[in-house]
Amino acid sequence: MGMMKNKFVKAVLITVTFGLLSFTIAKFSIEKNQIVLDIVMSGLNNAHYSPQTVDDKFSEKLFDYYIKRLDYSKKFLLQSDIDQLAKYKTQIDDQINDGTFQFFELSNEIITRRIEEKETWYKEILSKPFDYTIDEEYETDGDKTKFAATESQLKADWARYLKYQALFRMNDMLDDQEKIKAAKDTTAKVLPFDSLEVSARKKVLKLTDDWFKRLKKFNKKDRFASYVNAITAMYDPHTEFFPPKDKKKFDQSMSGQMEGIGARLQMKDDYIKIMEIVVGSPSYKQGDLKAGDLIIKVAQGEKEPVDVVGMDIDDAIELIKGKKGTEVRLTVKKTDGTIKVIPIVRDVIQLDETFAHSAILDNGKKRVGYIKLPSFYSDFTRNGAHRCAADVKTEVEKLKKENVDGIIIDVRDNGGGSLQEVVTMGGLFIPKGPIVQVRKKNGVTEELKDYDESQIYDGPMVVMVNRNSASASEILAAALQDYNRAVIVGSQSFGKGTVQSFLDLDSYLMPQFDTIKPLGSVKVTMQKFYRINGGTTQLRGVEPDITLPDPYSMIETGEKELDNPMPWDEINKAKYISFTNINYSKIKKNSDERVKKSKSFQLVEQEAKEIKDKKDDSKYNLNLEKFRAEAKQLKEQNKKYDELNNEVKGFDVTLMKMDVETMQADTNKLTREKNWVKALKKDLYLHEASNIIGDIK
Repeated sequence: MGMMKNKFVKAVLITVTFGLLSFTIAKFSIEKNQIVLDIVMSGLNNAHYSPQTVDDKFSEKLFDYYIKRLDYSKKFLLQSDIDQLAKYKTQIDDQINDGTFQFFELSNEIITRRIEEKETWYKEILSKPFDYTIDEEYETDGDKTKFAATESQLKADWARYLKYQALFRMNDMLDDQEKIKAAKDTTAKVLPFDSLEVSARKKVLKLTDDWFKRLKKFNKKDRFASYVNAITAMYDPHTEFFPPKDKKKFDQSMSGQMEGIGARLQMKDDYIKIMEIVVGSPSYKQGDLKAGDLIIKVAQGEKEPVDVVGMDIDDAIELIKGKKGTEVRLTVKKTDGTIKVIPIVRDVIQLDETFAHSAILDNGKKRVGYIKLPSFYSDFTRNGAHRCAADVKTEVEKLKKENVDGIIIDVRDNGGGSLQEVVTMGGLFIPKGPIVQVRKKNGVTEELKDYDESQIYDGPMVVMVNRNSASASEILAAALQDYNRAVIVGSQSFGKGTVQSFLDLDSYLMPQFDTIKPLGSVKVTMQKFYRINGGTTQLRGVEPDITLPDPYSMIETGEKELDNPMPWDEINKAKYISFTNINYSKIKKNSDERVKKSKSFQLVEQEAKEIKDKKDDSKYNLNLEKFRAEAKQLKEQNKKYDELNNEVKGFDVTLMKMDVETMQADTNKLTREKNWVKALKKDLYLHEASNIIGDIK
């Protein structure tokens, strides 16, 4: 459809500049939704690094994305519903420009009605026993399914879904019964199969009741926010609309509480996704919860778990938070598709563990300095808080006094932070020169340089990265790689080469319209990072000089797997002088030979293949006997990987004597640091990085 004249502009005179949008409104009322959408679109068109053309192509892409978010699991809508909505597939752009909402209104009406219908369905299905002898399968990946053509087909899918849920509970209860029999425990009661089956259905009924209560709490206002967010997602995956309560959710995290588990959460389709584990937090210390995990259930200790699929993130946070010393058990779906229950004891989150700290590695041949950098933190409040560049400089100077043979900087799982800090930090290891290039939407490029000719350390260096190293971490690794100053070790990094800023929508309204506040905020991608060699880290990330086996190497991850990522491109190379003293080919050859001989790395490569197979096979057999056989096989299969949690032979890690003396008065901190170095002794990647230091002259 062609561009239509904006009806909203007939009533509202909009003046837009880069930092100002003012409204002069005639003598009539304007829908708040119209105002929100118009300001969001104006902000995107004026501030986004790569503004989109809102046309038929945009409309079609938006339609597909919005439908996927509306019913990802395909449990509510029929194909006829999609066909009814599809008449607007090329008209959404016109509605955006006109300030009208026919497509949104119809979608809201249909999904609301369909949810009400399914409430009677699941109660009816769960009122009767399931037949667990039938050979049938249930597909758990919504991307591999289609919308049902008829109500009978959809109802049959609901029956398989609820049976699948009951099977998980049946399997757990039957495992418990087997343990009772094996232990010959006369105090525990062995229950008949029929009783277990009834109990399983009751549990599923309660969990589904709770799910539908949450679904019905998701009102039209919430769906409108999802609709606007679908529009912003067409620009790139990091540009988002936040209504007032969602902006608060964005800022809220477990680590922000005095007591919690230390994990940042975000809604992803129907799931609550772990976005980041706060270093030093209870989740970090427990070790099993990882970024990318999806929370399925939450239990308070040994109590019955609560299903949180589809739950509002605020409600889920309330379940996860708790007092120090209490236990929460999270049932999570790992990135390979496996289900795991993770017990975490809540605690006060120790912020000091989020700062750079160091240790001494001894591989029997070399003593190597190790610096763990959790994030690129800075004194944003200007109240004398820590700055990571200064902290790393301090740790380097301490390690030099220990006469180490080289230094490893570990930015694995470091999601980034302050741009200025990474520029300053990069300058610690080169005489002077550019560290990164930043390009704005107008094409203007700026080189961010280190002007300090001093170089605090000129010895052998390794920078460790993984698929969760993003943004500022990638800038540091890329700069030191382009200068040939360090050997980059690990796996390809995340590939986020963009920077975002928040625009407060309320600030764009004239004072006379305070009554419709608050409107929310929009997070907009405004700049792109580029390496000094001219290429951006966007999508491609940083490819290590030495790639080590990774259990998730066969699964596509990172920025390129997100919806609508911005493209890779390149600009002119900056002027800089590279070092020439590292023989990369020889170092890589030596490392490859060690990895091939390592039984542990061989095991990691085997694990990667099995994880890939598990992810690809997302169907479950709903025959109880076969379901239990597959579950037991998977459990046995995973046992062989237990040895990867053992300490690496011939590898020792210790704290520096000066640090131990400093922490003598703080026994809790000293204990935490000792536990930290104990965990490092099990890190075969760190062990290989220390060997690589020995190969660098």
